[in-house]
Amino acid sequence: MPAPSGPSSTDPKNLFERYQPYRRRAEVGFWVLVMALQAAFNSVVAVIDADRAGRALPAWQPVTWELSSHLVLLALVPAVLAFERRFPLGAAGFLRHLPWHLAASVAFSLLHVAGMVGLRKAVYALAGSHYDFGGAEQWLYEYLKDVRVYALFLIAILSYRLFMLRLQGEARVLDPPEAPAGTVSAPVQEAQTPARPERFLVRKLRREFLIAASDIDWLQAQGNYVGLRVKGHDYLLRATLTDFLAQLDPARYARVHRSYAANLDRVAEIEPLEGGDARLHMQDGTQIPCSRRYREALRV
Repeated sequence: MPAPSGPSSTDPKNLFERYQPYRRRAEVGFWVLVMALQAAFNSVVAVIDADRAGRALPAWQPVTWELSSHLVLLALVPAVLAFERRFPLGAAGFLRHLPWHLAASVAFSLLHVAGMVGLRKAVYALAGSHYDFGGAEQWLYEYLKDVRVYALFLIAILSYRLFMLRLQGEARVLDPPEAPAGTVSAPVQEAQTPARPERFLVRKLRREFLIAASDIDWLQAQGNYVGLRVKGHDYLLRATLTDFLAQLDPARYARVHRSYAANLDRVAEIEPLEGGDARLHMQDGTQIPCSRRYREALRV
């Protein structure tokens, strides 16, 4: 049974596209909510544990401990996100980048401890008291907790990315048809010419679509993937931008930026910018950057 054709530009927005305007707020809200709930829960537990141990601690002290810790952890989330983008832990780069993340967990813990100790000392000073963190043994204890938190951050980031990938849709080049038995192979020179895919198979939420390669408006490098803009819809294909461009018609598709390539037939307007750069206005209404070093490609 043939797969249904790709969605047209007049199709109603899918769930992924309807989510996009709220995505940043939802992501920030998620981390804020998780850290706030965790801080509140741990504060209550710390107060109860102190009472059971017979320690006469004012409630503001354990609350300060937990709030300072989780505020710093929340502030470190963007750094973990940026570091994981630089050293992605996908299937292709997991073993290669894992040592970098082990080293990063140490830096993560040092920043966490330094930040929370600074906040605690400030609060204690305002209360007319003194906070003593302890020595290297206490930091080792904190690191054993922080490395688990760092790992949980990465698990949350990777799980969310996988969910968004399923929601957005992942494309792959269709496998070339097998040559019938007894067919004479093409000359070596022709065999070495990279095959240019005519269509892609896109899987999205248990549905499949066939997309014509000629319908790609522009492409963007996104870590281990290439983002394909096709008739107002976005899809991801597991490849590098350089490798994938080698499979497309060079007379139609050209690199215009370190992270972008464009279908030259879909460029509506070139807006010059300072320094020789430019902004490309595409026929679908989107805009992509064009670096000065790639401007020559637009004259082809």
